[in-house]
Amino acid sequence: MPEFAYTARTANGRDITGLISAETKRDVLAMLTERALFPMSVEPAGGSKFSWTLQRPIKTEVLAGTLTQLSDLLENGVPLMRALEVLSEQATHPRMQAVLDQIRSRVADGQQLNDAMAAHPDVFNELSISIIRAGTEGAFLEQSLRQTAEFLERQEELRSRIRSAMAYPAFLAVAGGIVTLVLIVFFVPKFAELFKQLEEAGTLPGATVALLWLSDTLGRFGVLIAAALAGAVYGIRRWARTTNGRRLVDRWKIRLPVFGPIFLNGAVSRFCRILGTLMRNGVPLLKSLEISSESSGNVVLGTAIRESAENVSSGESLSTPLANCGLFPSNVMAMIAVAEESNNLEVVLNNVADVIDRKISRQLDTMVRMIEPALLMVMGSAVLFVIVALLLPVFEMSTTMG
Repeated sequence: MPEFAYTARTANGRDITGLISAETKRDVLAMLTERALFPMSVEPAGGSKFSWTLQRPIKTEVLAGTLTQLSDLLENGVPLMRALEVLSEQATHPRMQAVLDQIRSRVADGQQLNDAMAAHPDVFNELSISIIRAGTEGAFLEQSLRQTAEFLERQEELRSRIRSAMAYPAFLAVAGGIVTLVLIVFFVPKFAELFKQLEEAGTLPGATVALLWLSDTLGRFGVLIAAALAGAVYGIRRWARTTNGRRLVDRWKIRLPVFGPIFLNGAVSRFCRILGTLMRNGVPLLKSLEISSESSGNVVLGTAIRESAENVSSGESLSTPLANCGLFPSNVMAMIAVAEESNNLEVVLNNVADVIDRKISRQLDTMVRMIEPALLMVMGSAVLFVIVALLLPVFEMSTTMG
């Protein structure tokens, strides 16, 4: 049974705090009233945002399976509260069980299912919340839960492909970086005395001077440089979560060479699939545009879609304002325009998403084939620089002696 932390005021005006076990927040309020206490605040225990308790992450397959089971229970006539209770009892993942318990408590307090899920943004992303909200409002909750699970599984499959494709390039980058650092930090200093004597006798080559400076700097301040880089990465990630930061990052992502088209096509595919799914389930076009814009995964694209929705509300077709934003490929806009004329937009949008997903797969394969030789060239250049910088003074000395 979940625990709640409460703050209540006694009859003589004294504030007291404590923990109480109950099924829902409403039960806690009733129990405090029976004790002649006036409730001031009641929150789930351990829900403070300052909590440093490590929580096990919930894998996508566990979340997708839970949503599919919830859809099955609802389709077979099981009430929502009972379905959440059954899933909580059967959950083998401790974190998933705790989340289901909290969702059930919030639903018992009168919240909608999507609002209860939104209280766990680290578990349910914007895409899941948006689709489930549409299903709640459009009376197709069971289908929306199943579709959310399918979307999550499709996204996880794409991430797995990306991880598999990038495993070898990442190994090359890490191995090459370690080898180069070991050479510079541990191997180069062994020649410092020799180079110092050569410098007294003459002038060292510029490459050797630069290598010695780099080796000395990394040897003396390497830990500080690593800490500064880690702090910079942490600060950038925090900034990227802000509204302005995310907008700038999303605009920068879609303009990157090689990677930019992949990011943009992924956002367009997600938008088309969600919009087509919502329209197929009877959600009005303007409402579908609002939800799909929030779920596109790119702030820049979402803003363009919302601006297009304003033009659609004034009587324009969907394809015209979307084409004007300049973010949708011309072939996609052509298919959407034809689909509007033939009145089968919801079918075509899902087909468009499938076409874009296949294109993304080809782009990923091309990107990986380009990254591998590029990394090999970078690694080879770094190692070659170290070797040349070490050998140049020797060559010059032998030439002088000769």
